[in-house]
Amino acid sequence: MNAHLHHPAGHDHHAGHRSRSLDRTALLATVHCLTGCAIGEVAGMVIGTALGWSNAATIALAIALAFVAGYALTMRPLLRSGLGLRTAARIALAADTASITIMEIVDNLVMVAIPGAMDAPLHAPLFWGSLAFALAVAGVAAFPLNRWLIARGRGHAVVHAHHGG
Repeated sequence: MNAHLHHPAGHDHHAGHRSRSLDRTALLATVHCLTGCAIGEVAGMVIGTALGWSNAATIALAIALAFVAGYALTMRPLLRSGLGLRTAARIALAADTASITIMEIVDNLVMVAIPGAMDAPLHAPLFWGSLAFALAVAGVAAFPLNRWLIARGRGHAVVHAHHGG
């Protein structure tokens, strides 16, 4: 008996698997990127808030540290696999810049939009709750971009090609 009789004519049963695989790869890439962003973002927000910096200075530090942490997380396995620093840096920049940019724009717009979030002290639930919410929204915003890039062999697809996953 033909195992494909239950599929409608012209149905590609592998297409659903490819789509799920792409979704999973994009989700993992987004979570990976979000982890780097969160490390830098939290560090920047904590440092800027603790030092009593202005919102603009705190946001600028958080953005800078988010990019540094995001690139560093991507470069780590590339360097471990034997790639040189320049090559690993080029791959990380190509793979992560668009995703980190989207995450940082969304994350910071959400933080600024939540009344009192940027002025809340470090011990306030408003500060941490707002930051967690902003990062979650940023991850959701970056997922479609990561999926689109990976589907075209770009973004984290390039990273995975160099270290096998």
